[in-house]
Amino acid sequence: ELVLEAVRQNGNALRFAAEPLKADRELVLEAVRQNGNALRFAAEPLKADRELVLEAVRQNGDALFVAADLLRADRELVLEAVRQLGLALQWAAD
Repeated sequence: ELVLEAVRQNGNALRFAAEPLKADRELVLEAVRQNGNALRFAAEPLKADRELVLEAVRQNGDALFVAADLLRADRELVLEAVRQLGLALQWAAD
């Protein structure tokens, strides 16, 4: 509960969570809803979770940078990222 409250206030608090918590989908989802850049602290498998990455890029388009390659080629995700931050286009896969 302590970590959940911390990431609700500042998503980047995920950085200080224990490794198993960084793989907790619900905790990471809360973190990226508060700050999309918190995706960079998530466990690698979660960076390939389409719904989670979509939430992250809606909050901060730059989160596309750390998304799994397959998702960086996802047209809808890239469009959402670019809507939030035009420069996010640089992180799209070909």
